[in-house]
Amino acid sequence: MDKEFINKMEKILLDMKEEIYLKLASENEEFKELIEDKEPKDLADLAADDIDKVMLKTLEAQDIKTLHLIDGALSRIGNGYFGKCMKCGDKIPEARIEAIPYTFMCIKCKSSDEKKRMVSDFSEND
Repeated sequence: MDKEFINKMEKILLDMKEEIYLKLASENEEFKELIEDKEPKDLADLAADDIDKVMLKTLEAQDIKTLHLIDGALSRIGNGYFGKCMKCGDKIPEARIEAIPYTFMCIKCKSSDEKKRMVSDFSEND
């Protein structure tokens, strides 16, 4: 894979990581305000706050998952495996990497994984 392309993707990944950190920091501040708010509330306000807390936790979980994926991609850049499918070893097309810079599977392997997961989820619900 072209060194210039890898450098470009590394910059994008680092920028994405910084964005997530800033977003988490602002969300945590909002979350702190929800918790520290000591004004008396009626039941509707309490329910709305609980929903806000759950949503913030869900967003944080997704952001944390994305951070792990970004860190994995940065690690693969460092060890020379960036752009190679972690399942089959084939080269991941640059267009896919540009769309999802932290991807670690080619389209074929990712599709296969998703199909297996759907079948597994379907059979568990029977």
